[in-house]
Amino acid sequence: MHPLSKFLPENFDPAGGLTLLSGKGAYPRLVAERARAAGMDVSLIAIIDEVDDEFVATFPQDRVHWIKVGQLGKFLSSLEKLRSRYFMMAGQVAPKRLFSGLVPDLKAALILARLKERNAHTIFGAIADEAEKIGVTQLDARAFMDDQLASAGTLVGKEKNIEPFALEYGIKIAKECARLDIGQGVVVSGGTVTAVEAYEGTDKMLRRCVDIPKKNPLYVKTVKPGHDYRFDVPCFGLRTLESMEIGGISAAALESENVVILDKENVFAEARRKGITIVGY
Repeated sequence: MHPLSKFLPENFDPAGGLTLLSGKGAYPRLVAERARAAGMDVSLIAIIDEVDDEFVATFPQDRVHWIKVGQLGKFLSSLEKLRSRYFMMAGQVAPKRLFSGLVPDLKAALILARLKERNAHTIFGAIADEAEKIGVTQLDARAFMDDQLASAGTLVGKEKNIEPFALEYGIKIAKECARLDIGQGVVVSGGTVTAVEAYEGTDKMLRRCVDIPKKNPLYVKTVKPGHDYRFDVPCFGLRTLESMEIGGISAAALESENVVILDKENVFAEARRKGITIVGY
């Protein structure tokens, strides 16, 4: 296990530098802070219209390259120019950008042409393969975030607020949905499936629960079998709490060691304020 993070390869060398391929949200900021604290030189490849301006401003201008979704050739060229040994994907990219309005460059078009399935994992997997060809290794996106992972047990609130059967049932349904690559979250009410996360994403799924009859609803977050953490890490953050409150959901169960709680201290404080129970399983 590497001393900086259990999600880093044993031969990881901090002197190699890290380039973040960044979307929105707190995740890239937290990763950058931790990597810098470990003494790493951190560069940024920012996705146009997807990155927070305040985050970009924390980098020297010569360490920032901009690309559009689909510009794989430009991405690889930027990786070479920034001369990092490692890169990591962090932050949200609107799913619609992968399917609607995507204008791939020649390199991306060649990659897409040979993919039978076109989803986040196949597309990003192809990107990782291309990066390896130029000597850049993609890291597990949980790297440096060990302290932000959900742990087993009651994290906030009281375990008695969650019905044991609902938890067992919710985990079963969430695991099956994840296995089928539908989504990684569900809401259950006792023995009834209230909502299933799919293309719309977590927040919209939680918010539409406001119009659905339910009793003691529970949000369950999981990962699919063989989940590749280089491309996607299930996250739970302040926005998730807001969406739960809007949807009338007062309890959440997160898979321990697999779901990242972004800005954990503030999330727990806000969950207490809202009366939301959070457990790890």
